Amino acid sequence: MENVIVSAIGNMGYIILAIFIWLIYLGIIALYIISMWKIFVKAGRPGWAAIIPIYSTLILLEILGQPWWFLLLMIFIPFASLVIGIILMFEMAKVFGKSVGFGFGLLFLSFIFIPILAFSNSSYTGYNATE
Repeated sequence: MENVIVSAIGNMGYIILAIFIWLIYLGIIALYIISMWKIFVKAGRPGWAAIIPIYSTLILLEILGQPWWFLLLMIFIPFASLVIGIILMFEMAKVFGKSVGFGFGLLFLSFIFIPILAFSNSSYTGYNATE
C-alpha cells in the first residue's frame, strides 16, 4: 500500500510539471500572437489578421513586399518554406529599419526578437524605402 501512495505522489509531480510546461507554452504563444498583432498594426494593416492562419501569411508577404506566390511555394514545395522563412525574417528586420544582426536574432531567437520588434519604438519604413 505504501508503494502505491509513493507512486501516486511521484506521478503527481510529473502532472504538475506537465501543467507548468503547458502554461509556459501557452504564454509564449499568446506573446507571439500579441506581438504579431502589434507588428501588423505598425505596418498599417489590421491587427486581427495576425490570428487567421493563411491570411496572416499573405498580409505578412504584403508588408514585406514579397510576391503572394511565395505562399504557394511554402505550401506545395518541400523545404521552400524554410528558405522563404529565412528570407522573410531578414526582410522583416529591413522594413522596420533594423540591421542584419537583428535579422539573425529574428531567425534564431524569434520568441525574443519578435516581441522586441513589436514593443520597441521602431517604425515601419516600407519595403520600397529600404532599397
